[in-house]
Amino acid sequence: MSPAPRTRASSEPQAQTESVRDRILSTARELFYKEGARSVGVDTVVAQSGVAKTSLYRWFPSKDALIVAVLEQESKDRWAGWDRTAQKSDPEPRARLRAHLAGIARFVSHEKYRGCPFMNVTAEFADPQHPARALAKKEMEELRRRLRVLVDNIPGVRDPVQLTEHLLLLVDGALSAGQGLGKDGPQQFLVTAGDALVEAQLQK
Repeated sequence: MSPAPRTRASSEPQAQTESVRDRILSTARELFYKEGARSVGVDTVVAQSGVAKTSLYRWFPSKDALIVAVLEQESKDRWAGWDRTAQKSDPEPRARLRAHLAGIARFVSHEKYRGCPFMNVTAEFADPQHPARALAKKEMEELRRRLRVLVDNIPGVRDPVQLTEHLLLLVDGALSAGQGLGKDGPQQFLVTAGDALVEAQLQK
């Protein structure tokens, strides 16, 4: 389900309308992350963002549409950060993998981290048909795809599929454990654990 904006009223300035949408989205994003998408009502988003309820429903016809829009923005920012890390890192394949794992470890260790937003939503909504769960699954598949690209560039890997799945499990564990253990969680060993997985797969 896509949160496509409805047709703007011809008398409403475009810049003003977009700023209202952005304010709603940023407010919902912060509230959903801190308190959970399921527990935060539309009225709370309206009150915190300072916009009229009609403005919210003009852009997001349902709460589910708002949740999906928030997750789409989370995804956009996540992969933009991934791409920046790739651009700044050493292009050598293993060094680039280490750079990504180090970036994930820093993200998980941040004092404001309270879990992966996609994992959080999956835990909140049990219905497998919920659009947020579908988007969360798509996000995991994208992570798998990107890890596979990194693995395929490492020469001498015996089983790229297995290594990709092992790395996916490793990252998934770091994202999960960091919520409960904070900066002292196992993500501090993410880079060395990734190195060990790669070494175990290299042809001798």
